[in-house]
Amino acid sequence: MDPDVIPLYKAVNECKIDADSPLEDKKAPMLNGKDEPFIGSYDFGPKFIQMRLTDGVRELQTVIRDKATPRNDFIFYADRLIRLLVEEGLNKLPYRKCDVVTPTGQVYEGLRYEKGNCGVSIVRSGEAMEQGLRDCCRSIRIGKILVQSDDDTHDARVVYANLPKDINQRKVLLMYPIMCTGNTVAKAIEILQMNNVKEENIILLNLFCTPQSADQLVSKFPGMTILTTEVHPVAPSHFGQKYFGTD
Repeated sequence: MDPDVIPLYKAVNECKIDADSPLEDKKAPMLNGKDEPFIGSYDFGPKFIQMRLTDGVRELQTVIRDKATPRNDFIFYADRLIRLLVEEGLNKLPYRKCDVVTPTGQVYEGLRYEKGNCGVSIVRSGEAMEQGLRDCCRSIRIGKILVQSDDDTHDARVVYANLPKDINQRKVLLMYPIMCTGNTVAKAIEILQMNNVKEENIILLNLFCTPQSADQLVSKFPGMTILTTEVHPVAPSHFGQKYFGTD
């Protein structure tokens, strides 16, 4: 089994929010008195950013969640959503002003990325996001962290890490598409911190997360920026297997 994937039947039970849960306080008002809040209506503070939900984004999310979606279509739509997320993540990186001369001889006041950025994917499902990052930043360096989770307790342990030697001097785009508990990402961040990476230099790129995982990471790493497309009580935990064809 993919080390970062929780079987769907477990995720449904584990992602349910209890009435006494502190996450109840983070819900927005109910819709027309119904028992369910607006999807994505959680507030985890200014460092937690949910990408603007358009009809196009919701269609991509729907196709990815649909169990009847063929694998080729799944990969195509997943790559589209990943690309949108990566582009949004790049907007969080530092820029500097610069002037260029156009073919007509005019001076154009523009922007360029500051040097010193890198990506880190959490193996295996995080590797699905690497190509989307390379499509936007062709020469960016990408490290890897392999974290294995116990199927029953979900306790995470690091098996392998290959990171740029100067990662402590870089902004890090940490890539992990699905978060059910947040344990795997938390362990990966601890590895980054052991390599002297500051929380404020980490930007987590995530496709789908549960309220529990978001709450854990925001509480444990308040300086880190989290960017996701959706917060939902049930994450599509089949993502890794279907993307890589191991389902």
